[in-house]
This record gives sequence, C-alpha cells and structure tokens, in this order.
Amino acid sequence: MARYRKLEVLTTIKETGIVPVFYSDLDTAKAVATACWKGGIRAFEFTNRGDFAIQVFRDLSKYVLAECPGLMLGAGTILDAPTAALFIQMGANFIVSPSLNPEVARLCNRHGIPYTPGCGSVTEICNAQELGCDLVKVFPAGSVGGPKFVKDVLAPLPWTMMMATGSVEPTRENLSAWKASGVTCVGMGSKLFPKDALQTGDWQRITEICASAIEYFK
Repeated sequence: MARYRKLEVLTTIKETGIVPVFYSDLDTAKAVATACWKGGIRAFEFTNRGDFAIQVFRDLSKYVLAECPGLMLGAGTILDAPTAALFIQMGANFIVSPSLNPEVARLCNRHGIPYTPGCGSVTEICNAQELGCDLVKVFPAGSVGGPKFVKDVLAPLPWTMMMATGSVEPTRENLSAWKASGVTCVGMGSKLFPKDALQTGDWQRITEICASAIEYFK
C-alpha cells in the first residue's frame, strides 16, 4: 500500500519539479533509483512496460523503502484499473497513465492516491479534473504544442496543475522554457539516463544530471 498521503506526494512532486520515468531489470532499477535519489529526486515513476514489471516493481518498492528514505515510488503506463490495483498493492504512491481512464481515477480516489492521466486537449484536462485528478500529464507534450500549449491552457484554467512529458530535456534552456510556461513539473525518461552511463554503470553521472535538472527547473 502507499506509504504517503496524496497531498504529501503532490507537494513533493511540485517542490522537486523533476519526475524520472524509467523501466529496466531489478538491479539496474535499484542503481538508477538510488542515483536519482542522491541527486535530489523525490518522486520516481517506474513504468509498466515489460514482462514481469509488477514483480520488478514489488522488489524495487521494498528496496526504496529500505535504502532511499523519502523517495516516493509510483507506477506509470497504467492503462486499466486492475493493473493499477496490482501496483497499488505493491506500494505505488501515485499512478500515471498515457491516457485518461475513469475507472483508474475512481480506484485511485478510493485509495487516496494521485492519478495523473495523459491529456492532449482542454476537454481531456477538464474531464480529468471532474474525476478528481489534481495533476494531469500533458502528453505527448511536444506534439500538442509544447510550452505554448501549457500557457494557452492556463489562461482560462489557471488552477490547472500539469506535468509535461515528452520533448523534455535536462538542459537549462529546455527546462527554463517549461518552467516559464507554468507547468507544475516535468516527467523525463531516456534524456536523464544516457545509454553509455547505463551500460558502464556510471551512476554518478546520472546523479549529476538529476541534480542539475532540478536546479535548472527552479
């Protein structure tokens, strides 16, 4: 079950600003989660994108609780309520989807867990808010208009909390542009984790990239 209350998770995500998005085998996931935690990351999305992902998540959840205090582990690429329920039972503190699923929203509300669905239009964002989604994911952020889309949405809906995922890079220029648009946070995958760093086990490099990204987004 989730170890953190909904408001705690949302506040932490907002304060940190950067949410890593990652999937791999257990050993690599442990090393990457630790590297991110050392770099100041406090919310980490493990994506449901491979065989036995739930088992990897289960063991990663136990590891994070023991070795990375304060790191809130969530599950991403969740498409239906039964899958969301499995990850919640394994310790997910938040659930992320590429699209909006009302059944997942209701399930997460029942458990007091943030549900962040992917939205690509004002209508989808408003529908998500009606279902109790405090933080929505602008996805794919680059394809729907980038920072300008966020600014345009916030004009009539200034209370909206958005996480941009897609076309986000750990550079000062990119993150400054997203921050200026008004997003609450950004989700970032492969750009945070260079292939050569993963292959050679250069975890310190990942720690440094995360720390720099958090600083750029302030």
